[in-house]
Amino acid sequence: MGDGWIILGRVSGLFGVQGWVRVFSHTEPRQGIINYKPVFLNRRGEWQSFTIEEGRAHGAGVVVKFAGYDDRDQAATLIQSDIAIRRTQLPPAAPGEYYWADLAGLQVVTLEGVELGTVDRIFATGANDVLIVKGERERLLPFVKGQVIVEVDLKLGRLRVDWDPDF
Repeated sequence: MGDGWIILGRVSGLFGVQGWVRVFSHTEPRQGIINYKPVFLNRRGEWQSFTIEEGRAHGAGVVVKFAGYDDRDQAATLIQSDIAIRRTQLPPAAPGEYYWADLAGLQVVTLEGVELGTVDRIFATGANDVLIVKGERERLLPFVKGQVIVEVDLKLGRLRVDWDPDF
């Protein structure tokens, strides 16, 4: 786990004339992104610390006011910047629960010991989360504990799955 970066969202556009920006948030709930202090924005390939002065849900997204960004021109310089926190800013996951960031990079192995590859990324669907596993080919595995996902071992860096390798 360490102290890596966890991407929480991205500045997607301007909102009004007083320095507010629209944010596309990956957090659940979406406005949860405003609770992290500090957040870090990737500016020209470098992570810089920012303070969220105010923020709120707005429509399907979130609007945010960063400290020191008080007009539209200043805020425009933030558009398309990723918003992240350090992994250590997250509280420990509850027993049996995992942060997506902790699953990325895990080796995926079937119950029979066949290696399918590693978890590349995860995305949410209406029914359940889906793991994208990259090996000799890409596979999409539903994250259904007890059925498909048999064991998550973060210490060994391994995910054991009940999955047909031909699928």
